[in-house]
Amino acid sequence: MPQLIATVATLLLLLASVLVVHFARREAAEIRRDTSNETQGIREEARDLLSEAQRREERVAQREKELAADLRAAQKFSRSLDERAAVVARDEKRVVAQRQELTSREQAALAEIAQLTQEEARERLINEQIDLARERARMDVRRIERSTKATAEARARSVLVTAMQRQTSEVVTETASTWITLPSEEMKGRIIGREGRNIRAFEALTGVNVMVEEGVNAVQLSSFDVERREIAEVTLRDLIEDGRIQPQRVEAAYARAVEDAEQRHVDAGLDAIEAAGVLGIAQDLVAILGRLRLRTSYGQNVLAHLVETAQLAADIAAEIGADVELARRGAFLHDIGKAFTHEREGTHAAIGAALAAEHGEAPEVVNAIAAHHDEVPQDSLEAVIVQVADAISASRPGARREDADGYVERMEGLERIVASHDGVEKVLAMAAGREVRVVVEPDVVDDEGARELARTIAEHISKDFSFAGEIKVTVIRELRAESVAG
Repeated sequence: MPQLIATVATLLLLLASVLVVHFARREAAEIRRDTSNETQGIREEARDLLSEAQRREERVAQREKELAADLRAAQKFSRSLDERAAVVARDEKRVVAQRQELTSREQAALAEIAQLTQEEARERLINEQIDLARERARMDVRRIERSTKATAEARARSVLVTAMQRQTSEVVTETASTWITLPSEEMKGRIIGREGRNIRAFEALTGVNVMVEEGVNAVQLSSFDVERREIAEVTLRDLIEDGRIQPQRVEAAYARAVEDAEQRHVDAGLDAIEAAGVLGIAQDLVAILGRLRLRTSYGQNVLAHLVETAQLAADIAAEIGADVELARRGAFLHDIGKAFTHEREGTHAAIGAALAAEHGEAPEVVNAIAAHHDEVPQDSLEAVIVQVADAISASRPGARREDADGYVERMEGLERIVASHDGVEKVLAMAAGREVRVVVEPDVVDDEGARELARTIAEHISKDFSFAGEIKVTVIRELRAESVAG
């Protein structure tokens, strides 16, 4: 019986072991299946994570590009901020200084406030704030003016350079003699005549010296009077063309030259009007303009100067949007008064303006003529353009010439005449001799005496000094009183 129980127990143990192994294997199989499924899910999740990681990398790369662009923009903005910070720092220093000044003023005024009424204190405070606001406004205006001036100067240079580049003008060639080429050597003998009677008659009539040189197939007419030299040239060319030269024919040719002078003026005026492109000039002004062909200013032919100035003014007006025709007309007529400077009193600008007004020119043109030497204020932009074009034409290289020694001698002579008067302390000749400023000793010359001295000096200059136009005499009397507190 015990043996049977032991056998049964052994069998039960074997059965239990088999069952345990069976259940263990089944559980292991289930674990493997679960593990395989879980592994597959992990793999799929890993693939999803990898795809997401790749997408994130692409987004990161794109974001890096955007950040790089933002960084460049930020650096640029930083530089701008630095510049603005510098400006703000300067303004801040200025404001601090103003605030300190205002504080000092307010502290100084506190002592007085106790003695002021409420209305007086309010009024004083308002006035101080108004003064501070005005000062700030002035500072802003000065800053804007500096910026505007820089821009305007650059634009002005561009406009002037453009206008000047369009002009091709001659240099000064005016002299005191004229050369006339002869058709043959035989013509010299005809001009001289038997025993020199032809040349003597010619010189006596024209007032011009005739110089005939051997070896040169030309004769030279010499005279400082341009009109005489021009009439003599026309006379001699007429005689050379005719070929028959004798005293009677010299007189006839001279009479024709004098008679045709007015027509030559008209022809020259019409040619100048056509070259300048000006329309509607009064007929009486044409001959007056033509007379300027024989007038020079420091060697520059005045009529050629008018044509050049008109072209310059038109170009400048076109560049800046002004009235081109008004500027052209004012510039062409601006020196017309020089045709009468020896016949009428006044400056050539004043004479020219009066002449233009007499012949129906527009008020703007009259003002441009009168104001081109700042004798009267300029009423229009075109008047300013006329003045600028006049200065360019006169100051360009080769436009004018002057004997420096003669100029200095003339200025010194003018100053000597003025300095010879009693009470004169200092003399200054200005504007190429067109104005003289005289400083007098206040202890010697009183206010009434200064007026009388100005008239006396003007009369002395008119009597003993040769000049064209007018010379303005300004007498300055200044009395300074000084004292020292100790």
